[in-house]
Amino acid sequence: MGTGSSRRPWWPPLLLLLLLLLLGPAGARAQEDEDGDYEELVLAFRSEEDSSADTAQNVATATFHRCAKDAWRLPGTYMVVLKEETHRSQTERTARRLQAQAAHRGYLTKILHVFHDLLPGFLVKMSGDLLELALTLPHVQYIEEDSFVFAQSIPWNLERILSVRRQADEHHAPTGGGLVEVYLLDTSIQSGHREIEGRVVVTDFENVPEEDGTRFHRQANKCDSHGTHLAGVVSGRDAGVAKGASLRSLRVLNCQGKGTVSSTLTGLEFIRKSQLAQPAGRLVVLLPLAGGYSPTLNAACQHLAGTGAVLVAAAGNFRDDACLYSPASAPEVITVGATNAQDQPVTLGVLGTNFGRCVDLFAPGDDIIGASSDCSTCFTSQSGTSQAAAHVAGIVARMLTAEPELTLAELRQRLIRFSAKDVINEAWFPEDQRVLTPNLVATLPPSTYGAGGQLFCRTVWSAHSGPTRMATAEARCAAPEELLGCSSFSRSGKRRGERIEARGGRRVCLAHNAFGGEGVYAVARCCLLPQANCHVHTAPPAGAGVQTQARCPQPGHVLTGCSSHWEVEDLGTPRRPVLRPRGQPDQCVGHKEASIHASCCHAPGLECKVREHGIPGPAEKVTVACEGGWTLTGCGTLPGACPTLGAYAVDSTCVVRGRDIGAGGRTGEEAAVAVAICCRSRPSGEQAPQEAQ
Repeated sequence: MGTGSSRRPWWPPLLLLLLLLLLGPAGARAQEDEDGDYEELVLAFRSEEDSSADTAQNVATATFHRCAKDAWRLPGTYMVVLKEETHRSQTERTARRLQAQAAHRGYLTKILHVFHDLLPGFLVKMSGDLLELALTLPHVQYIEEDSFVFAQSIPWNLERILSVRRQADEHHAPTGGGLVEVYLLDTSIQSGHREIEGRVVVTDFENVPEEDGTRFHRQANKCDSHGTHLAGVVSGRDAGVAKGASLRSLRVLNCQGKGTVSSTLTGLEFIRKSQLAQPAGRLVVLLPLAGGYSPTLNAACQHLAGTGAVLVAAAGNFRDDACLYSPASAPEVITVGATNAQDQPVTLGVLGTNFGRCVDLFAPGDDIIGASSDCSTCFTSQSGTSQAAAHVAGIVARMLTAEPELTLAELRQRLIRFSAKDVINEAWFPEDQRVLTPNLVATLPPSTYGAGGQLFCRTVWSAHSGPTRMATAEARCAAPEELLGCSSFSRSGKRRGERIEARGGRRVCLAHNAFGGEGVYAVARCCLLPQANCHVHTAPPAGAGVQTQARCPQPGHVLTGCSSHWEVEDLGTPRRPVLRPRGQPDQCVGHKEASIHASCCHAPGLECKVREHGIPGPAEKVTVACEGGWTLTGCGTLPGACPTLGAYAVDSTCVVRGRDIGAGGRTGEEAAVAVAICCRSRPSGEQAPQEAQ
């Protein structure tokens, strides 16, 4: 007793010291270079903290994500993302702990990069056997397996195979650039081309995977092809959208137009570091690439957008839902699909432009003439959503040059407001995507100087709720937009309505599925309304009454939207139509079984009115539009016996979709009524009486 320590063998401490001297600091921890990157850990010794963590047998609370497309996966390389509040030192400590515990189990790991400036985390090369261990580490929020991203133009080696029609129309591109810098994450660039010479700064950032195949030859003109062409589309002397705009190129795609999620993520962090080291004017980040859905890449885009950068991304060339790809699916990114000279969706062989609710708008992306890397004076044509995104990046650069104070929300709203509308043939899209895909083709907005009084709104669709009985869908507006109206849509027609609810300090639009339904969408009407004070007034089901009514009780508040939802499941019983009381256009009305919600707002100069349009009998579609100078903020229907699939806004038109119920059992007395709430913001000092119709 008490003598065990004196009998301990003398040689282990000496051997331990000898190993430490031979291995140097890399034996005890990973070495950090001046950029914060880590080298391979050869040997590690466990601390008491590590031992106690193992004995506690932590249960994993973090989640694991990987690309849905198996061919794009890169198993063995993982992005470990830590919780938002994680301190810088804890990020490095977590990386070292992972290495130490892996070494104890006989695995070598390599920390490839540590992220600090966009989100806390690190990139690690390790065996997939260690994922369970890594998911239990403190501070870990989720882990994502790395995957490929791809340039979104027709590859140079396929141009000779696809028949591409040449355009001879002269392009009169606008000028401008000023203090706005465009960062291009792409292939390498031939900066000496006459189109972009003196406009492009080639940064020292390069992070690309090896090209596939041992016989691939890295011809300089082919390696530079994609990036050179896009740089010319953005700011070329002859074919550029924003002539003279300054570009900085980062190489994240190899000579085959292939990169990785992790290399793109590292490139975005490089941009953020550059911002912090040398603050400049406004930044536009062009992401002409796409990979599988990546929560890590989307989170990085969100953080960078939060610093004031404007990110523009290609929707993707897979003729698929853009929400399945990143960075196209990030809400903070302006996502661009591609159209041809006839304003129709671009077809690329058996594929084509992506579509869906994650696309903000379309832009020219077929047979686009631009700088060629074949020689310093050569031109070529390329097609794809990369070219479409480059057009919008050039437009954004011009808008920011004219008005540097514009926010991302204001830029997006203006792009949508001044786009060419209803010119795309929606039959090209899958039937279930037509209502979700915006029918908008980008044009250069006019100057907004002196354009006071305009109210800008856009429609935001939620993801599909799924078919479960109590499923809900949630649509959110981006800060600083205000949610002024909320509606819902279900292809089966079985839904329990919608309502506006406060979550996390923001108002959200919630839609409710019904028993036997196939799922619903929530449809939010998001508007720019400075100095707004908005709330929701709810009226419970009237029960014994004929109808439920809700209005804005506070003085100075106007009605901007109506919504309703049922708690009961049986919605199939025919009901008598509900008519709005005469002389009371400023209130929401609904069935006695439903809760009615009135969205009420007060803002300087805000005035609103209600417009209605109904037709007798069943109808596939009923619409009502706001007059010129007014903007649609709320869209709905007066409930009646005719079943509807729901209501949604298209620009300033309210669309109510009817269900095909056949001719039997219906009479001409039953009406479907579309209700539009139209608002405008009067310039200060202007007085106008509130109208009602």
